[in-house]
Amino acid sequence: MVREYDPVSAHRFWRALVQCDRVFNLFRTRFVGKCSPVHVFWGGLDLAVTRFSGRSAPLHPGGIPHLPDAVTREAYSHEVSSAGFWPGGGTIEYAAFYSYCYPARAGFAEAAVAPAEARFDPQLGEFLLPYDSVRHASDPDAALLSFLQTTYEAAAVAGAWDRGALEIDEGRIGRPRSVG
Repeated sequence: MVREYDPVSAHRFWRALVQCDRVFNLFRTRFVGKCSPVHVFWGGLDLAVTRFSGRSAPLHPGGIPHLPDAVTREAYSHEVSSAGFWPGGGTIEYAAFYSYCYPARAGFAEAAVAPAEARFDPQLGEFLLPYDSVRHASDPDAALLSFLQTTYEAAAVAGAWDRGALEIDEGRIGRPRSVG
């Protein structure tokens, strides 16, 4: 399918990514365990950040369309709580934030998360929050941070993560913490 380049839409998308990157990096400062950098996830053009519990996960069954099973199994070799921003397409025709955990744990889908517009999509197996809900919030940063934090907490509680060893107070982006 050939589409025309739309510079206005491309610029709007870039501006959204810049703001998401800033808030995702702030969210990263609350965690001292292994955490991915904020990155563009392969194959889907979504911006993502992933926290790891430190424990191995069961072998992923694979079967994700257009993704070799070997890649999937490497990506999910350890327990994760992952969140990101996706511009939409496929079954979700709107831009949205998402959050999921692997392995899926009992209680995760039923967890109370914020803000109120967030919902669990059983078909995708993840929480979704429409981008427009964040964009129109009175405090977009707080709305997005509440989604990131409450969905992470849902994963950590359901997976019995050692939260005391992994979580810390929010820090400052690009500033090392004082130790000792």
